[in-house]
Amino acid sequence: MDDKNLSVNELEEKGQLGAEVGQSSEIGIFKEGLRVHPEPTADPLDPLNWPRWRKHSILAIVMYLYFMFTYVTTNTVPSFPELQEKFAISYSQVNWTVAIPALGLAVGPLFWSSLADIYGRRIIFLTGTLIAFAATLGAGGANNYEGYMAARFFQGFGVSPGSTVGMAVVMDLYFEYERGQKLGLWVLAIDTGLLVGPIIGGFIDLVSADWIQWLTAIQFAVLLGLEFFFMPETLYPRTYMLARMPVEISGEAGLEKVADQKKDPAAVELSRTSKLMALNFRPVPGLRHPKAWDSLVRFVLTFKYAVVVVVVLVYCFAWYWWLLCVITMIPAAYVQYSPQIQGLLFVGLLLGTLCSEVLASGTLSDTIVTKLAKKNNGVRLPETRLWLAYPAALLSAVGLVIWGISIDQEYHWMVGQVAFFLFGAGIQMGNTVTASYVVDCYPLQSMSVITFYAVLINFSAFASPFFIAPWQAQSGFTWTFAAQGIITFFASVPVIGILHRWGGSLRAATGQPSWVNPEYDAM
Repeated sequence: MDDKNLSVNELEEKGQLGAEVGQSSEIGIFKEGLRVHPEPTADPLDPLNWPRWRKHSILAIVMYLYFMFTYVTTNTVPSFPELQEKFAISYSQVNWTVAIPALGLAVGPLFWSSLADIYGRRIIFLTGTLIAFAATLGAGGANNYEGYMAARFFQGFGVSPGSTVGMAVVMDLYFEYERGQKLGLWVLAIDTGLLVGPIIGGFIDLVSADWIQWLTAIQFAVLLGLEFFFMPETLYPRTYMLARMPVEISGEAGLEKVADQKKDPAAVELSRTSKLMALNFRPVPGLRHPKAWDSLVRFVLTFKYAVVVVVVLVYCFAWYWWLLCVITMIPAAYVQYSPQIQGLLFVGLLLGTLCSEVLASGTLSDTIVTKLAKKNNGVRLPETRLWLAYPAALLSAVGLVIWGISIDQEYHWMVGQVAFFLFGAGIQMGNTVTASYVVDCYPLQSMSVITFYAVLINFSAFASPFFIAPWQAQSGFTWTFAAQGIITFFASVPVIGILHRWGGSLRAATGQPSWVNPEYDAM
């Protein structure tokens, strides 16, 4: 294969990426025989060099925001009857109150992503959380359906940096070999928020539907404090600093060598990461910044890169969007139960999600990739991420079919919980696989590919509440959800197989994007 058509990971394993930033292909930092990416510096202000406790505390804040990302969408589901009565609306219309924040979540990344590459991650987190806090107060005090829907949109818009900007923070903090586990935890946050929301909302509904919003406002206020006091800037001018503060080694060196070569950060007079102002409204120095509208432009340009388009479209529109169908139909499926019991029925989905992440998602994905790379002369191939997608699709499909049948046949509620466990496990695995795969394909363009993913996955969540209620009313639970299971398996598995076999050829045919993340693009 022509070198110019290799993925960035493959180029790096061959030593060419290091050469592009002034390093010999004979020199490199290695972990377990595989070259690490990104290349660390000898700078104590480099996020890659921060102590693990600091990295993990920042990751926890990122996960908190990403948890709220979907929590605000679904925590109102148990209060649907109260909302119908308060605003005099139909069941379809109350379903739309879940769709509207999802629209904000879809639009937001196109606005925030480039700004985060210009002004940094921290200020975007703070601004978005402040908007979400204000919108939540508006939703709690809304007296009409239109005002409530407007507030719900801005809740989603404000919390939307949790997707693309949150992922960028993860990429700033961790090496490539840790990516599957950390992105798995990041994905776990969004999936648990989606499922914990109705559980908490069901019990808060005992007070009132409005108090669901008041509690959410308190949660946003706590998050805002954590971001301000404990989340430093992580956008780092890596290429600029590699030229000025490299790790001095000869030949191959282990990652532990970096810790032995920390230098005085004052040796380079450039404000960066934790040395920037607490509220930084200026472009982060040492980087070539994108234009504010580049997120939208690059979103359109990403349609050229077939592997990203195919895997994202299949996961979003043949797999993930059934999740919102299930969630919004639970009150109709279990109408005989109180909102509190309906909230508890999300436990099966939650347990499936948690068990999947612990046993068969991010960490297992990293292990598979590392083992297969060692068998492939030390070259990591993004397609090795796809092995877990096959059992994930099967689990989701089986769970959907069983749940639909269990409702129409009036089986014991525990049958539905088993179905939810299987479905939740499959969704979590599929989400982790998809996010990790697109980032592994284009790591130097990770912000753009995750923006593409975030827009489409949230657009699918926006669309599904509009059609699920009429579909179920016409076809019944059995055939509605059995059809979804059949689509999930027979649309996803063949496409994943094609990518598994020919993904490398498709990447070679489309080449590399003409842009990179700003941390790799020095002035």
